Amino acid sequence: MSEQERVARGSQIIDGYGDDSTFDRLQGWDDNLSADARKKIDDEFVADVWRILDQAGNLLIKKHADYGPKNISLSPGGPLNGLRVRMWDKTARINNLLDSKVEPSNESLRDSFLDLLNYCAIAMLVLDEKWPQG
Repeated sequence: MSEQERVARGSQIIDGYGDDSTFDRLQGWDDNLSADARKKIDDEFVADVWRILDQAGNLLIKKHADYGPKNISLSPGGPLNGLRVRMWDKTARINNLLDSKVEPSNESLRDSFLDLLNYCAIAMLVLDEKWPQG
C-alpha cells in the first residue's frame, strides 16, 4: 500500500513505523460492545480519538529519532523515575498556564498535553519491557 493510500484510509504511518494492518486493527474497537453501547458512541468521537492518538504517536516516533532511548532508559533512579520527573514537570507547567491564564509563547497547552500523553505511552513501553535500553 502506498503512503498516499495509507493517509486516505486515515492511518498516518510514517517512516516505516507501524504496518499496513494498523488501521485495520483499529477498526474492531467496537467488536465487544453491546448494540446499546455501540449506539452511544459517536463515530466522529472515535475518529477524533484515533486522530489525536495518531498525532501523539507520530510525534513520539519523531522525537525518539532525535533523542534516542538513553534519555529515558539511563535516567537517574531508572526509566520510570525519569518519566515521573518529566511528567511532574509537564503537569506543573500545565497547571501554571491554566492558573495564570498566560498565553504561552513557545509550547502550546495542547503541545504540553500531547507530551504528557506520550510520556504515558513511554511508561507503558517501559512496563512492557519494550523500551530500548540504549
